[in-house]
Amino acid sequence: MKTVKLNMVGFAPRGKDSFLDTVINNVNDYFKRNNLSRYANKEMWIKTFVMLILYFAPYILLVTGVAANNIWLFFTFWFLMGWGMIGIGTSVMHDANHGSYSPNKKVNNFIGHILEIIGGYVVTWKIQHNVLHHTYTNMTGLDEDMDNIVLLRFSPNQPRYWFHRYQFIYAWLIYMVATLYWMSAKDYMQVVHYKHRNLLVLQKVSLTQAIFRITLYKIGYYSYILLLTLLFSGMPWYYVLYGYLLMHITAGLFLSCIFQPAHIMASSRFALPIEIAGKKQMEDSWAIHEVANTTDFAHYNRFLTWFTGGLNFQIEHHLFVSVCHVHYPKIAKIVKSATDKFGIPYHIESSFFRAIAGHFKMLKLLGRS
Repeated sequence: MKTVKLNMVGFAPRGKDSFLDTVINNVNDYFKRNNLSRYANKEMWIKTFVMLILYFAPYILLVTGVAANNIWLFFTFWFLMGWGMIGIGTSVMHDANHGSYSPNKKVNNFIGHILEIIGGYVVTWKIQHNVLHHTYTNMTGLDEDMDNIVLLRFSPNQPRYWFHRYQFIYAWLIYMVATLYWMSAKDYMQVVHYKHRNLLVLQKVSLTQAIFRITLYKIGYYSYILLLTLLFSGMPWYYVLYGYLLMHITAGLFLSCIFQPAHIMASSRFALPIEIAGKKQMEDSWAIHEVANTTDFAHYNRFLTWFTGGLNFQIEHHLFVSVCHVHYPKIAKIVKSATDKFGIPYHIESSFFRAIAGHFKMLKLLGRS
């Protein structure tokens, strides 16, 4: 196998006594001064248990026929499973696959594989999210979180077509089927794409191995989520299908409403690299680029912070992926202080709904200009 090069686009040197050095030192001092681990604490382990129960308890009730004679209860169980998917995705597997759940890599790997139980594939997730998104945030052609489909224009650097004029309306429908597409076709399409870009080598897996594992995981997923439910729930097949769709619509829409306002906002810079000595390089250092293209929201909404795995503290997450999200509210003040010191804009929306409104306006703006 060829050795893959991650520096497809370089960043400006951060310099001596830089913003990143300052904020890292201050955050390290916070953990040392308070004698805290940067990994999961008791609160995180309790949350993990709650999120697993939220997904698997309704499922067990479905396949044991508890809701066989009650259609409203039947669909309520599927609806709750959608929220369980969200909780597992944002609060459990996300930290584990970033290596921030535990200092023990085996623990992180074990917990991270819960993604495959809810229908995904760890390898493609790590490449898209950890490698590409977290390194090249909001860069057209590199950040695949914004280059998914031509129907959506997430950057002023992407081509604009006539239908984008209406994306502020239909984007929400696409968001609803995001996880459904992910759990069916996306993983297969990604591994082929990543093979061509020589990115599978990063995860030490071949294309053949990846396709075999995806197929195995998908068979397991659809066997328990659909086949067993069809056999034992006591409900007609079309109700089972409607319930499955309800679960994914719930998860897809809310997950999109958490992730998209974090980056696709009017405040984001969407900067492009320039040519320096024949190489593509950003004018900003990596840390400043991340802050410039990221937006926090609803810092004081404790339930939202708890349920979404601190992803409303997206700036802190991008700067400190190795820190468990339960610490983000505390280190946010440290990050904000450092941005103020260096004159770096710190983008934040006061509430979840203001963040959604800002994303809505940005979709409209990108569709028209």
